[in-house]
Amino acid sequence: MSKSDVPGIETIAVHAGASPDPTTGARSTPIFQTASYVFEDADEAASLFNLQKPGFLYSRLTNPTVSVLEERVAALEGGRGAIATASGHAAQILALFPLMQPGCEIVASKMLYGGSLNQMGHSYKKFGWETIFVDPDKPTNFADSITDNTRAIFVENLANPGGVVVDIEAVAKIARKADVPLIVDNTMATPFLSRPFEWGADIIVHSTTKFLSGNGSSIGGIVVDSGQFDWFKNAEKWPSLTEPAPEYHGLRFAETFGDLAYTIYGHVVGLRDLGACQQPFNAWITLQGIETLTLRMERHCANALEVARFLESHPLVEWVSYAGLDSSPYRALAKKFLPAGAGAVFTFGVKGGFDVGVRVVESVEIISHLANIGDTKSLIIHPASTVYRQLSEKQQIAAGAGPDVIRLSIGIETAADIIADLDQALHAAATSAAAE
Repeated sequence: MSKSDVPGIETIAVHAGASPDPTTGARSTPIFQTASYVFEDADEAASLFNLQKPGFLYSRLTNPTVSVLEERVAALEGGRGAIATASGHAAQILALFPLMQPGCEIVASKMLYGGSLNQMGHSYKKFGWETIFVDPDKPTNFADSITDNTRAIFVENLANPGGVVVDIEAVAKIARKADVPLIVDNTMATPFLSRPFEWGADIIVHSTTKFLSGNGSSIGGIVVDSGQFDWFKNAEKWPSLTEPAPEYHGLRFAETFGDLAYTIYGHVVGLRDLGACQQPFNAWITLQGIETLTLRMERHCANALEVARFLESHPLVEWVSYAGLDSSPYRALAKKFLPAGAGAVFTFGVKGGFDVGVRVVESVEIISHLANIGDTKSLIIHPASTVYRQLSEKQQIAAGAGPDVIRLSIGIETAADIIADLDQALHAAATSAAAE
């Protein structure tokens, strides 16, 4: 491969950010399980603390194993830099931290994961941040809700739980006109199915817990910066990046670090002060998962489409919400933004409502009833009684998690076995309900 060639995403998933360990020759990225690092001398220590030299000084800020993960995900997304965090929710806070001040607002899609709705609707208020939720099916809703205090637009790509597809390109144009960053949660799609930067997004967040690791064994998150947002265009909006930083002798991040300003701020201020760093072992586990991301996503999507088609024709199922189906109102958007597949997570409605829905998740045998997505194993949950139970029924319905809704995260097992398990669970639930 010549230096001018751009490697394929499969190659990036295996190699980006990593090389054989120079000391031992180890081909697999080592786990650098250390809190801190020895300085060569006092001058090197001072230059590291003054941000005059890149390097490692304390693992809350930077760690060699975590850095490989950051470089790899940034490369997969086509971004400039990344900040790995302790969880997906930590990634959302770190993504907003450089942008927000008390009294500032976020315009967010109302079609979000239930935990994100709670975080944005309640916990952010403790920081003095306000969130305005809008229906993402009509992009102009975002434009109509922007005020002088708006500092970000936030959407999910393939919204959890129902797989709603947002017109990222249209929303990105609105964000650019208003001079605010568009933040896209790309957890459900992954960079294999969709790369939001190519459609105008500015910042991407992931819960690395999900498809990137793919094994359900580690918690983590990551923020990826495109490096394309102009922080100086309306500099007064972004004082964290454009005004002198007193703790760094008046350094201006955007002036000193250019298109890496946001990423460096996330490390040396965000992680320094909020402390939500990803642990080296979790980063290492996620790196192992990313190596097979493209293979897994192909199987996830193929299985999900087969299962969705089965459920769509099932007599005990009222409806199926999966953007890969021809019947989906999001099919055209999925073809545009997700040409390789509509993901592995979707919802369906059972006849009989809440009680039957609970019985279905209690009747599966191969599929696991738990609160996660993106595992190699197929997963199921009844959102209204679990991850969305903090919301009112009206809020649950608005988020696509009404009383009859069941969410599936389709794994990489044999599709026929997944289908057989769902079929027997649906019939068992219906029989049990009819007997009462």
